[in-house]
Amino acid sequence: MGLFDKLFGKKQQQETLDQGLQKTREGFFSKITKAIAGKSTVDEEVLDNLEEALVAADVGIETTVEIISRIEKRVAKDKYLNTSELNSILKKEVTDILVSSPSDTSYANYELPAGHKPHVILVVGVNGVGKTTTIGKLAHNFSRAGKSVLLGAADTFRAAAVDQLTIWSERTNVPIVKKEMGSDPASVAYDTIISGVAKNVDVIIIDTAGRLHNKAYLMDELTKIKRVIQKVIPEAPHEVMLVLDGSTGQNALEQAKHFTAATDVTALTITKLDGTAKGGVVLAIAHQFKIPVKFIGVGEKATDLLVFDKYQFVEGLFAPIA
Repeated sequence: MGLFDKLFGKKQQQETLDQGLQKTREGFFSKITKAIAGKSTVDEEVLDNLEEALVAADVGIETTVEIISRIEKRVAKDKYLNTSELNSILKKEVTDILVSSPSDTSYANYELPAGHKPHVILVVGVNGVGKTTTIGKLAHNFSRAGKSVLLGAADTFRAAAVDQLTIWSERTNVPIVKKEMGSDPASVAYDTIISGVAKNVDVIIIDTAGRLHNKAYLMDELTKIKRVIQKVIPEAPHEVMLVLDGSTGQNALEQAKHFTAATDVTALTITKLDGTAKGGVVLAIAHQFKIPVKFIGVGEKATDLLVFDKYQFVEGLFAPIA
């Protein structure tokens, strides 16, 4: 067993995930169980009930229609499909709905893609979704995996964001570049990149302001940050990561619409899945935006921020209810 297996073992991650998805799993399966109660074959009524159950589980209309359509094709093909087979079929269709990450940017075991250094992650998302906390957890876990990390506090609009990130910097013993509240965010980002290159760090994680009241301003600010970063590293940022609060259900979809319109989002982190029964929104977001989920948060501890593996996630979603 290697170092990373000890730090981020699959068995341990699956157990953490199973626990974190308990509320979603209980709600999800209770709805599905009711949908097929008393039925021996998968007929139109079962499919209608299943559709209602998926929508109620925050899977979303568009994604639900896609899943039901796939099951209908299977029913038409197999003719006498029974309800005992429905779980395994549903499990497969849910897995297929989820977008997979390319192997070089999957962050498996908190590894970084090869071919460049430093790896620059620009983190976006509205206030209150756990964005700054997620950055702190990322810093902790990348450090645990033996990577040198530098944080950039470019959310200068909100003093609490800088203070909170500073606390994480001290807690994880990871250096931070920051300026006073009201400073130009692009200036902070630029100084962070300059410092990171000079120190030859492995990964730079830059926080940004989470304002949605003026989408044009948000777009301009993120564009400016990207532009100054690219003066130093032309191909950066290598990842634009949108953080969404899974407990807000369909509201997270609305946030994703705003941010994907404002900037080129390449990855998703979905937080607070342990405290909600709305984990089905992960399916809706990944399917609708065709953007891979890279991390999910299923607890308060830094180690509860898990690298997303769609097969592990579906196993957690369909695990037997204790």
